Amino acid sequence: MVSINPESKSRAVNREVLSELIKLHGKTSLGGKLPAYDGRKSLYTAGSLPFESEEFSVTLVDPEKKDKEKAEREYKITIRIAGRTDLYHLQQFLKGRQRDMPQETIQVLDVVLRESPSWNYVTVSRSFFSTTFGHRGDIGEGLECWRGYYQSLRPTQMGLSLNIDISATSFFKPVTVVQFVLEFLNLRDASRPLTDRDRVKIKKALRGVRVETNHQEDQIRRYKITGITPVPMSQLIFPIDERGTRMSVVQYFMQRYNYNLQYTSWPCLQSGSDARPVYLPMEACKIVEGQRYSKKLNDKQVTNILRATCQRPQQREQSIREMVLHNKYAEDKFAQEFGINVCSDLVSVPARVLPPPMLRYHDSGKEKTCAPSVGLWNMINK
Repeated sequence: MVSINPESKSRAVNREVLSELIKLHGKTSLGGKLPAYDGRKSLYTAGSLPFESEEFSVTLVDPEKKDKEKAEREYKITIRIAGRTDLYHLQQFLKGRQRDMPQETIQVLDVVLRESPSWNYVTVSRSFFSTTFGHRGDIGEGLECWRGYYQSLRPTQMGLSLNIDISATSFFKPVTVVQFVLEFLNLRDASRPLTDRDRVKIKKALRGVRVETNHQEDQIRRYKITGITPVPMSQLIFPIDERGTRMSVVQYFMQRYNYNLQYTSWPCLQSGSDARPVYLPMEACKIVEGQRYSKKLNDKQVTNILRATCQRPQQREQSIREMVLHNKYAEDKFAQEFGINVCSDLVSVPARVLPPPMLRYHDSGKEKTCAPSVGLWNMINK
């Protein structure tokens, strides 16, 4: 069992903390074990650790912060043995000698097989997405479709099986915020001011989205959007020092960065808190790649995703095979650590094709019976 202090809700941050811990203490305090981590509270190793409970300390540096003291953050990690998983009950269950499925054991093995893709791809629930899996299709209004795959370890009559299927979901396009707004609102003229209705739409769409600044070539900083200013950038004035000297955003960017802002009739993005806001001109920001769009899609976007991902059975089978080869399970260091072997071939299941049932229509028709062919039949004269 793992506890991290200060606690983070982000699995990515937790993984960074554990990764740093393994780099520092993996070959010593952890006994050379390569743990599999679920990003929350559970940490699994192949074999026992050389302690029952131990506390570690690591420091992570946030490269996006200017102040070195503020950029460094210390984390306290406590690892405590919570239990030991025995594969015997799983073996008995798979042989049909035990009725109760050892769900905890299966969960451990599932976490192990998800460890590598969790580092390499964008994780959404039980699916993984990446631009390396093929074409990223534009689905409209500043969004694009990423291909990926669903993965789950399941017990079957043939033993443990890795269930893999092709999936797709929507992501923000990694474009400038100005371009996103133009596409999202379907605008052609960027010089006209945004209406209050437009501003509310943009605020809902971009809240929580991470952006990176592009007005300084030598320093790119990232921010999380918390809102949008209620007034245009040309009217936005804020204090720049402790004496209360005030300056507009347009003047500040020209004086500080020699950057001439163009879309002064548009509002600014806002980051930070309401007490200490950070104002970001939309034209100086770009949306960070790899952020899923979790809000409801409109009918056109859903249609575009279906059109981009629709495949015939043979094509889908080939895509799954390619995905398995791409993942290289045989070279997965975590699978090797836990002694897991994954066959790259699809499972062959003995089956038979049942003949379609004969359809019978009302006696008033010319043809009272019909035999479907390949799932189809004609309604004429019925």
